[in-house]
Amino acid sequence: MFLFLSKLLPLFVYPVGLACVLLGTTLLLAWFKSRWLPVPVALALVVLLLGGNTWVSTALVRSLEWQYEPLLEPPIVDAIVVLGGALKGSPVPGTSYDLTDRSDRILYGAQLYRAGRAPTIVVSGGRIAWRGNSIPESHDIVALLSALGVPTSAVIEEPESLNTHDNAVYTGRILEARNIERVLLVTSAAHMPRAVGTFRKQGIDVIPAPTDFNVDRSPLPPASLREALLATLPDATYLAATTGAMKEYLGAIIYRLLGWL
Repeated sequence: MFLFLSKLLPLFVYPVGLACVLLGTTLLLAWFKSRWLPVPVALALVVLLLGGNTWVSTALVRSLEWQYEPLLEPPIVDAIVVLGGALKGSPVPGTSYDLTDRSDRILYGAQLYRAGRAPTIVVSGGRIAWRGNSIPESHDIVALLSALGVPTSAVIEEPESLNTHDNAVYTGRILEARNIERVLLVTSAAHMPRAVGTFRKQGIDVIPAPTDFNVDRSPLPPASLREALLATLPDATYLAATTGAMKEYLGAIIYRLLGWL
């Protein structure tokens, strides 16, 4: 139940969900012929305009992604830990890898291994059964790593985790059992702040190895008035990016309240 509520309730805080709540409120006010009818409509419009705004979205994403610098010279460690969230469950198992926009995690993990940064990769990620595929994501990640030249003998699976806290707890048990002390933690740059804090809370010595950067460190001003105008208009791509950034900030707040961070 906790997992279900943790996925459901935040939907009403993110821009699209909040706009739907406000529009639903509008219908209710219309039924009672309230003079406050324009208020939720205006708020819904503001939410969507800000959520899909290029500058707002980019600033939010940048504030997360650049908390940790890319590793120009990754150190040699005991293991590489790659977090899930990079593969969807294929509707026809065995035919292809259905990559998400976070699949850089797998590619970077394989790159670090081939560069000799660690002798072992730990892949951490289960899969929520109600989403239509009960096969753990870690199984598919191992197969993809193998296709990328990483031998299966060098990969350890952690197939039970359903969130970042689970990633840290279950991976920590594996590392402790194998006397693995220092690891490179590979996940998307925007997810790295919450992941690092959660793993360190479990006493794991992690070195952040962020990947999947979406914005530059320094913002670039629009080159023309036309570009500036386009940047102010809402865009579905930036709306999704804003939602992702809000998810990380809200997740960090909840994790702190629960003592996980």
